[in-house]
Amino acid sequence: MDLFNVFSKKNKNSKNIAKERLKLVLVHDRSDLSPKFLEMVKGDMIRVIEEYAEIDEEGLDIKLTRMKRESDDMPVSALVANIPIIKMKDNIK
Repeated sequence: MDLFNVFSKKNKNSKNIAKERLKLVLVHDRSDLSPKFLEMVKGDMIRVIEEYAEIDEEGLDIKLTRMKRESDDMPVSALVANIPIIKMKDNIK
């Protein structure tokens, strides 16, 4: 599954959208991570990043996907985060 194709505008018919959604569901099932766990990770990531930057939580997108390791091409689960930064904070501790 090519992650960038999920977000492209070409090939956006309902068959392809359903196929990509099914792939994401399978990744979640195979990774054995619960939605509750992913929400906890998301919350922790937001708290840490907000110490250093102001972020757009509406645009926040955190997903679990499958990728191949560069070292041996074995498929592994990967947490992919797209976190829009509005501005960096000046008063970093």
